Amino acid sequence: MGESGSPARFQLLGPVRLLDGDRPVPVGGPGVRGLLALLALKVNKVVALDEIIDALWGHDPPATARTIVHGNVSHLRRVLRGIQGDHPRGARILTAPPGYQLTVEPERIDVHRARSLLERASAEESEKAAELLTEALALWQGPALAGVPGSVRAPELEDLRLAVHGARVDADLELGRHAELIVELSPLVRANPLAERTAGQLMRALYHAGRRGDALELYRTVSRATLRTLGVEPGADLRWLHERVLNDDLPVKVAAEPKAEAAPVQQLPPAVPNLAGREADLAWLDELAERAEAGETAVGVVTGTAGIGKSSLVVWWAHRAGRRFPDGILFASLRGFDPHHPPLEPADLLTQFLLGLGVPAEGVPEQVHERVALYRSMIAGRRMLVILDNARSADQVRPLLPPGSRSMTLVTSRSRLDGLAVSNAAKLRVLGTLAPGDAVRLIEELAGPAGFDLNHALARLCGYLPLALRIAGARLAASAQWSAQDLVDELGNERTRLAALDVEGPDDGVRAAFDVSFRGLPPEVADTFLRLGVVQCVSAGSHLTAAIGGITVAEARRHLRVLAAHNLLAETGRDSFVPHDLVRLFLRELAENELDEADREDVLSRSVRFYQAVADRARRKMLRIVDPLDFTGALTDAQTPPMGSFDEAQDWFTAEWENLIEVLEAARAAGRHDDVWRLARVAHTYRAVYPLLDEWTRLVAIGLEAAERSGDVLGRCWMLISRCAIALTFELPQGCLADAERALELAAAIGDDRLTISANIHLGSALTLLGRHDEAIRTLRQAVEETERTGDLELRGQALNNCAEAEKRAGRFIEAIGHQVASLEIDRTLGDESYVVVSLNNLAELSMRIGELAAAERYVWEAVDLTISRRFVLQEGVLRLTLGRVLRAGSDVDGAREQFALALKILADANPKLAALVRTELTDLDESP
Repeated sequence: MGESGSPARFQLLGPVRLLDGDRPVPVGGPGVRGLLALLALKVNKVVALDEIIDALWGHDPPATARTIVHGNVSHLRRVLRGIQGDHPRGARILTAPPGYQLTVEPERIDVHRARSLLERASAEESEKAAELLTEALALWQGPALAGVPGSVRAPELEDLRLAVHGARVDADLELGRHAELIVELSPLVRANPLAERTAGQLMRALYHAGRRGDALELYRTVSRATLRTLGVEPGADLRWLHERVLNDDLPVKVAAEPKAEAAPVQQLPPAVPNLAGREADLAWLDELAERAEAGETAVGVVTGTAGIGKSSLVVWWAHRAGRRFPDGILFASLRGFDPHHPPLEPADLLTQFLLGLGVPAEGVPEQVHERVALYRSMIAGRRMLVILDNARSADQVRPLLPPGSRSMTLVTSRSRLDGLAVSNAAKLRVLGTLAPGDAVRLIEELAGPAGFDLNHALARLCGYLPLALRIAGARLAASAQWSAQDLVDELGNERTRLAALDVEGPDDGVRAAFDVSFRGLPPEVADTFLRLGVVQCVSAGSHLTAAIGGITVAEARRHLRVLAAHNLLAETGRDSFVPHDLVRLFLRELAENELDEADREDVLSRSVRFYQAVADRARRKMLRIVDPLDFTGALTDAQTPPMGSFDEAQDWFTAEWENLIEVLEAARAAGRHDDVWRLARVAHTYRAVYPLLDEWTRLVAIGLEAAERSGDVLGRCWMLISRCAIALTFELPQGCLADAERALELAAAIGDDRLTISANIHLGSALTLLGRHDEAIRTLRQAVEETERTGDLELRGQALNNCAEAEKRAGRFIEAIGHQVASLEIDRTLGDESYVVVSLNNLAELSMRIGELAAAERYVWEAVDLTISRRFVLQEGVLRLTLGRVLRAGSDVDGAREQFALALKILADANPKLAALVRTELTDLDESP
């Protein structure tokens, strides 16, 4: 240990090194240093094991990559302990699924210290800023990340160096250190004439050193280089600087340009008294204003769903930021989504602005293009803010955009106006709903406090939408007869919620605001939107939308993007479009009122068929399937999402689970019992692989009820087997044996040999759970013999695995190992990774029982790696419990404690019964000598 026992430091800006004070500590080869760099770059954050492997080996990792990483982590932990001992602020590498996390004060890592110095310098005067930035630059001890594998890349480190260097040069310019900067910057610009910021800094230094001609020649050199290399002129900043040097009017510091002679125009409407939350959005507006002040193009589009508070945000900010725009603020409501008036024409808006700028009425040109020219000439060179509120389209906005680079334009619209980003480099800001605390504050500003729980309930029922929150607050404030509890009760009913958020005016409520957006949709997109409302899906993807609309996937994707552009849906992920909670209720009302019963029935049928077919395809990628239900041919490959791998199947189920349950409930309500149990059965596989007790129980209960109502014997048999599987997974003996016995009776009545074997396997496992081990072993061995006779590899693997479990619980470990090894071989042959995990865990437990601890640890680590890569969360918790027991048996108390703690974290909610076992293990570990 170092003499001081101080926490370690980390160097990434140069050769990657671990430092004890100023002394480098050997850590190992490039792979270990690469691992250290990856963890340090994301200090105090979890770095996934797969991410580490990809970074260290690219697309061709060795088969032992995970084991190598595990070993290198253990090595780094030992090195850190040797430097720091048990220092309370020392660096630690924690195991944190799905990977590892380096916890340490960021200031002890040179990268993060450099960032901190850069941030501190931005708030200091020039002299202090220059000192801090010089200190930051000194942290670079050579090329960043030297000595690690070439596949470990962090291009942001070079961006950081350039930012620090550029800021330090700016500070030196303000301090008048022109001669020194000319010496420093000249070789940099010769080496890279395309670095326009550095070229601009050198031009300033040359000009202020009295070398104006050299500054102009430098611009010509850079201009030729950009034209030759990129085919374009230098950027706006450098062109502006060239113009100032050419005119010999460049001040030492870039100051505000003189105000225009005309009196400032101020057209802002009143702002709301207080703005709840929106700190990040206000910071974005401030940043856009800084771009304008720096001479860059600054056009911002603030968009979002109806009632999200776009206009309130922009107007409130403009009142606060008015000092930034000494030449005035122009404001116009473009009436883009006014239900009673058409959108204003650009010609009328130009007239409004020209009059505001002081042009007499008789001086406004008749021709639109002449109005545009006069408007642009009057606003050119001024520092102004132009607010274009409630725009309909990009074409409505373009003629009103100021030509000058020192002005700023803000556009609000329910549509995204993507065209402005293409034609005018506009920056887009999509407003989301308010944070819960901000939503509560908004209600309390209007109605006063009504109790923490009530106001939070109100805010949640309003979907944290500002318009809905203001209506709720106004209702409470306007009537003493209404209490917060009354309003919570009314809003709590989804059928009356939108009505409760209406106001006296016909166009001011939430429903009316959404309706205006809907009526503006193209007819074919509006029809798609209506059909999405029939089944209350939580999200919509292009394949589902295509299925329920009877259109191609490409058409569906285009319709969804139009809906997102109108902010009726939000694109929350790749091919995932989600309505706001209140939009979802509005959409349901629309579908009920504007689609006839036949159309609604058609949509439901298409939805059920889609989820049966895709869930069936997905489950066959995740687990060996032993039941005869097969819907895979109901849709073509083009009509279904990609399902070529386990991961794709898992991701689809994860993304679509809530939708699937909604469709299941809708089919149940419509009395489609045969569809319901079949859909529940194909979906059962996902919860068998990723078991969550409440969700799985609800799914199977719905399926069993439907099978009983339909009178389908096959359905009852399969759903009883499904319910038995839940009991076996969570070790819930109540009713398990009865379900297995009844399923066996039904299978025999049907005369299906395969179904009979499956029921027998579940019966044997139920007997195991009840401690009737001899009966269980006889039943399961009989099932093994039957599968040998029929040649059914899938069922044979299940029977062998369950027989091994029964023998293990009976204390017959050698026999159990034999059956488990045979089961594992089948699992690997079939590629069934969920069963591979189970087999490996069982082999680990059995090896530990017979004292083979090295084999046990090898089995369990292989299984842990598999659960992490496949996101088998519950199974990982079980394996961590097993690993803790193995490590404890080998006297690795610290390792055992760490694994038990991880198991407890995973199992606390997923499986309380197992979590209680883990707590007992931890208690025993702490109390043992």
